[in-house]
Amino acid sequence: MARIAGVDLPRDKRIEIGLTYIYGVGLSRSHQILAASGVNPDTRVKDLSDADVAALRTAVADYQVEGDLRRLEAMNIKRLMDIGSYRGRRHRAGLPVRGQRTRTNSRTRRGGTRRTVAGKKKAPAKK
Repeated sequence: MARIAGVDLPRDKRIEIGLTYIYGVGLSRSHQILAASGVNPDTRVKDLSDADVAALRTAVADYQVEGDLRRLEAMNIKRLMDIGSYRGRRHRAGLPVRGQRTRTNSRTRRGGTRRTVAGKKKAPAKK
């Protein structure tokens, strides 16, 4: 099993797709890594040799991925919140940050509670 940047890659997938399981590596960066390491993109992860895995590890080490990238993103968001910018206030309030409308939609950020009727009155209890 190939373990790169602290992530176990899925064994039965092609290596160009398997590398995208690493946080911070998408398909285009996966192609860059494969070109730099000289590994065939059509190779399955289970068929990689130890030399290929070592070459991939050194190629991935050139990029910020996984924990370092998560920490960097968290620090950037914390900086925005600390200086009190508009984007920082939106992060703090848990609202959409990039100008989306909130009158409708934005259920993911605001929470999925659904209230279609304001306050329905209960029928009086029978004696």
